[in-house]
Amino acid sequence: MIELRNVVVAYESRVILDSINLTIDDGETLVILGGSGSGKSTLLRLLIGLQRPTSGQIIVDGTDITTLSEDEFNTVRRKMGMVFQYSALFDSMSVGENVAFGLRQHTDLGDDEIKRIVAERLDWVGLKGYESYMPNELSGGMKKRVSLARAIALDPSLILYDEPSSGLDPITSGTISMLIKGMQQRLGCTSIVVTHDMQSAFYVADRIALLDKGKFVEISDTIDFKNSTNKKVQQFIHGEAEPINVSVMGEV
Repeated sequence: MIELRNVVVAYESRVILDSINLTIDDGETLVILGGSGSGKSTLLRLLIGLQRPTSGQIIVDGTDITTLSEDEFNTVRRKMGMVFQYSALFDSMSVGENVAFGLRQHTDLGDDEIKRIVAERLDWVGLKGYESYMPNELSGGMKKRVSLARAIALDPSLILYDEPSSGLDPITSGTISMLIKGMQQRLGCTSIVVTHDMQSAFYVADRIALLDKGKFVEISDTIDFKNSTNKKVQQFIHGEAEPINVSVMGEV
């Protein structure tokens, strides 16, 4: 279980996350929606330990990770997988080497076992036999799938997805959504997905949370979210822009 208790992230007078509270159950897929600057990516950075909150607690499996040293956090981080918005593959490494990276860094497994795991994970994401390919030989969707294979190499209990369908065509985006759902079912892991893709959100989510100006304005299951009377929720679902006041030339 993951709990955020009164988490604040602030830079001088600017508040990014404003005393937020959230509980995520084991095995749940939570989708986090929000406009640019709403705090979504900051929340992911907090969970993976790339940033510390100004105040508040983040409890992962009973441990407040905000109190951990970097070495202590590395132990927790081994249980996490991250799929980055732009895949974040190592350009100088082959697909197989990218997927094997965490296994070589964090385990004492031999080469044969690492190769077996790499082949298995690539098969799971539909890229069987792609070990020798280089990232520059792959499409955007293929890179996302390699990133997912790398994220699941260590059998994580938590997978974080940062805009997994960003920059992809609708068909490829649908494939990524199917993989997200499939990995949750295969591994029984908890998944947190940050996205702007409403179709993907409703497909993969158990619950959806909407961040606005550093606060959660709605956290509910997909049906209740879709039927919410909250104006911000409906505005986000339907892509309705806020009115913009534009002055007419010659008028004040």
